[in-house]
Amino acid sequence: MNEAKRRFILSGLKLFDIAQMILAFGLSTILLVHLDQRVGLDQFLSMRVKLSNCFIFVSILLTWHVIFSLCGMYESKRLSARRVEIIDAVKATTFSTVLLVLVGELLRISMIAPRFVILFWFISSFLLAMSRLMLRPLLASLRRRGRNLRHMLVVGTNSRAIEFARTIQNSPDLGYRLLGFVDDDWHRMAEFKKTGFPLVSGCAGFPEYLRRNVVDEVAMFLPLRSSYENSFGAAALCQEHGIIMRFNGDIFGLEKLRPSAVQFDGDHYVATYTGTHSWSALMIKRILDILLSFILLVVLAPLFGVVALLIKFSSDGPVLFRQERIGLNKRRFQIFKFRTMVPNAEKMIAALEEQNESSGPVFKMRKDPRITRIGKILRRTSIDELPQLFNVLKGDMSLVGPRPLTVRDYEGFSEDWQRRRFSVRPGITCLWQVNGRSSIPFEQWMKLDLQYLDEWSLWLDVKILARTVSAVLKGSGAA
Repeated sequence: MNEAKRRFILSGLKLFDIAQMILAFGLSTILLVHLDQRVGLDQFLSMRVKLSNCFIFVSILLTWHVIFSLCGMYESKRLSARRVEIIDAVKATTFSTVLLVLVGELLRISMIAPRFVILFWFISSFLLAMSRLMLRPLLASLRRRGRNLRHMLVVGTNSRAIEFARTIQNSPDLGYRLLGFVDDDWHRMAEFKKTGFPLVSGCAGFPEYLRRNVVDEVAMFLPLRSSYENSFGAAALCQEHGIIMRFNGDIFGLEKLRPSAVQFDGDHYVATYTGTHSWSALMIKRILDILLSFILLVVLAPLFGVVALLIKFSSDGPVLFRQERIGLNKRRFQIFKFRTMVPNAEKMIAALEEQNESSGPVFKMRKDPRITRIGKILRRTSIDELPQLFNVLKGDMSLVGPRPLTVRDYEGFSEDWQRRRFSVRPGITCLWQVNGRSSIPFEQWMKLDLQYLDEWSLWLDVKILARTVSAVLKGSGAA
């Protein structure tokens, strides 16, 4: 497909997306008018539209277009999974809905009420996600027929390059035509030749090949250490010719790392991270942390008062227990809990070390003599953890995340892989809490924390919170 045709189709897609947003807006309005018996649909349609309102609406449409572009709605998704397109669509409609709410609040537009906002978000998300899912098989069908193909060249002949080429060759839906490979002779070239893939050029002939042939994309698989000069030269040529270059982000062989392109002071970098790095998802998580912790603190205020009185009159010492814990990227903070032990409990640990029932560096005793009578009840019901909602509100913790450990426990860590759990904000509850808590060995506990990091999503947080309520009611694993 030539560039002019591609731009024409892309412009059509952008107009179609805006049309869907207008349709979602209209459907939301009509449905709410229909539900509101005070105004008939015929009366609503006969209302006059002010010129100023038209200007505001057009401005919103133009801003929606910018939001859609920023959310990657018009980037190539040939190599992406279906869920990526759905996530991009929902992300775009979410930010578009937030914009609508801000405009409604700023200009005091009564129509943009909570019911309208929820309905608009649902309809627009459904329309956009479905249109992308329907467009995908249509494009795949065209590619299988040899239309809209992209010519790809692979630089490098190692096992990763061969595996990538086979994936491309066995996936006609992606719409790639494999031109061949570029590489110099090396000790495993004989193995490559057995694959039957064509070797179209050596590294020295690569510039001439680009000048004489149609190449849309180049996939780079040259080893970084031994072929740096060839890799650098090939990358520079792709830039000069304006050709898309793809390379495997796992250049260090670290399977847990995920790459992300960033800019800093005018330079381009590839940042690597583990777990999620979606700022929009993390922002939503933080907003939910603030809202839910604030609501829970207000609702549970009477319970806090009762517990404080019980602790105060049942034993000497303060109501709240404060302790230094290890948080995000090993930042230290003061954690709040209802006091469940005698005031000098921490000084007594050394004398009780031999009775520690937990594996690893943490200290756990089922029949800990330091726990007060009220403390046993608070621990069994997990009420002692509730003051940590203040830590969540402050930003030291999240509702869901790996438990913050004491400095003593952290100093006892023997494996660096266990310390990856500190790369996210600690939480009140996590997979460890809903899978047995104190009954789980230390190493399994650490693996559950890392599993949470690798599989994290907002939906996983919701499921963990729901399972936490069940675990607390049953009192499972509490110690």
